[in-house]
Amino acid sequence: MTSMALPLRSSLPVPMADASERSRALADEEACQLASAVALGDEAAFRELYDRYHARLVRLVIMLSRGDQAVVHEVVQSVMLTAAQKLRRIASENHLWHWLARVAHQQLARLWRDRQRGPTLVSLAELPECADAVEPDDVLEEGLDAALATLEQDERETLEWFYFDGLSQKEIAERLSTSPKAVSSRLERTRAKLRLVLARILTHET
Repeated sequence: MTSMALPLRSSLPVPMADASERSRALADEEACQLASAVALGDEAAFRELYDRYHARLVRLVIMLSRGDQAVVHEVVQSVMLTAAQKLRRIASENHLWHWLARVAHQQLARLWRDRQRGPTLVSLAELPECADAVEPDDVLEEGLDAALATLEQDERETLEWFYFDGLSQKEIAERLSTSPKAVSSRLERTRAKLRLVLARILTHET
């Protein structure tokens, strides 16, 4: 009588839920270590924090300011400066992002007050209803994705080069074989278009 060979334990597939939980735990651990290193003044850790979260902060502030170019750079830089000075112990990767997002909200509100601008800051009351597990800032990011998807490819690329890749108008002009003035005009038209789309999305008019 032959016995049936049982599969080795190590050959069994890892349940997806377990793998996801381990991945999340690792990400949380890395975020905690990163925040602790930034708090100690580690320049390499701060550069890593900047590289990881700069683009996401830009996306958030574009939404909060409804595409106001004048404030995006200033607010994002203020958030990073605040992180370098005040970031301390955090509990998870989500905790770290929500801390940065909260600082972005505060810095933008302060900027509007200082400049005595109109109340164009997006309030939580303007956000669409969502499940409890979804953060309002996540809804804002989804709104930006939807707004960007309405733009023509060349419009979207120009915005991404300018905001996310940090290219100057001169550098963009070189890529497009045109003049910086033409790029400035394209950016202004595209921002105006984006602001209209964002306003419709955030007020449920789409």
